Parts: sequence; C-alpha cells; structure tokens
Amino acid sequence: ILPNGSRWENPLMGWASSADSMQAIEIPFDTKEDAIYFAEKQGWSYYVQEPKERKIRPQVYANNFTYSAGKLRLVRTK
Repeated sequence: ILPNGSRWENPLMGWASSADSMQAIEIPFDTKEDAIYFAEKQGWSYYVQEPKERKIRPQVYANNFTYSAGKLRLVRTK
C-alpha cells in the first residue's frame, strides 16, 4: 500500500485516479478468523470492520399507486 494513497485527479474525465492497485481489492473469507490468519501470514496490518445490520422493510408494488391526500402534481412534457 502506497504512502499518501498516491492519488490524483484524472485531467480528461475528472475522476480520482490512483497508482495503488490494491485499494479496491476484496478477498472473501468464510470466517473472520480465516481473514485475520491470512492478513497476519502476509504481514499486513489490518482492522476488523463488523458488518452493519440492514433493516429491510417489505414493500408492495401496489403502494406506488395508492391514493395519498395532498396537492396533486402537474406533470408537463413540454
């Protein structure tokens, strides 16, 4: 991993560029212990980031068309 990230702005598109090819690498592991073992074996420094629990509310497609009280929208095409 390169010091200071070695990042610059791409002059053509304005995208953020980097010389660090390892920045976007994701390696899947079955367990947290496997990941820690691998990082220590490679001599890498690491930190463990616990996954956040996602709250998914079930939604019904028909709710897109239900009546809601309030001012009507005026949609113009021209």
